[in-house]
Amino acid sequence: MEKQPYKNYLIDMDGVLVKGKTPIPGAPEFIEQMLERQIKFLILTNNPLYTQRDLEHRLKNSGLNVPAENIFTSAIATARFLQNQNPSGTAFVIGETGLTQAMHEVGYVQTDTNPDYVVLGEVNNYNFETITKAIRLINDGAMFIATNPDNTGPLESGVVPATGALAALIEKATGKAPFFVGKPNPLMMRSAIRYLNVHSENTVMIGDRMDTDIVAGVMSGLETILVLTGVSKREDVKRFPYRPTQILNSVADISFN
Repeated sequence: MEKQPYKNYLIDMDGVLVKGKTPIPGAPEFIEQMLERQIKFLILTNNPLYTQRDLEHRLKNSGLNVPAENIFTSAIATARFLQNQNPSGTAFVIGETGLTQAMHEVGYVQTDTNPDYVVLGEVNNYNFETITKAIRLINDGAMFIATNPDNTGPLESGVVPATGALAALIEKATGKAPFFVGKPNPLMMRSAIRYLNVHSENTVMIGDRMDTDIVAGVMSGLETILVLTGVSKREDVKRFPYRPTQILNSVADISFN
């Protein structure tokens, strides 16, 4: 069997390719090299707000030419998980277009009448009535699913409460913890690997956080690269019982040779 010339890559977005709307130095060239060499890759993000095309446009405005099909969100992973668990099910969905479209694409009916699931994603505006409805539906037996456990998300103006924060409110009111699909759950990595149609043995996870990207990669049996352009610093690594395969300053230091 002929050896594959290149690895496949799962790449976190924030802190690895961009900071807010600003590209990390070397990131546009890194993407260009992968496209030129026809390397299989996915940009992974726990952010469930946006569709693939939305994110393609946002990245393009930051100078990164990433095709929509090379972007994979926690919303897509959540929809694919539910499609696998309960095809053609029903769900009460709290989220923006990124999540509602992903659920629609796998054939889920979105309803507040006896749904199989309450599916929670990130929202731009918190609505007390909607949250109350979700709490009542969960108390009536709907399963509680959340796209990702992040408590806060970054905006240009500062941090904002994210899915994990709202999930904590609902959990407190119902006594029922959600099942989180996004990182660090290796389920998202496995879903991305299947989406790419590659094998974990030939796949590398690139991330900037030891507690989400790297641990998810380790638990999924992937090689891992920690880049120092985001959250985790070199001195942080010793605090964790697992280690990345490599620590690099940025994606600009990744060689395909």
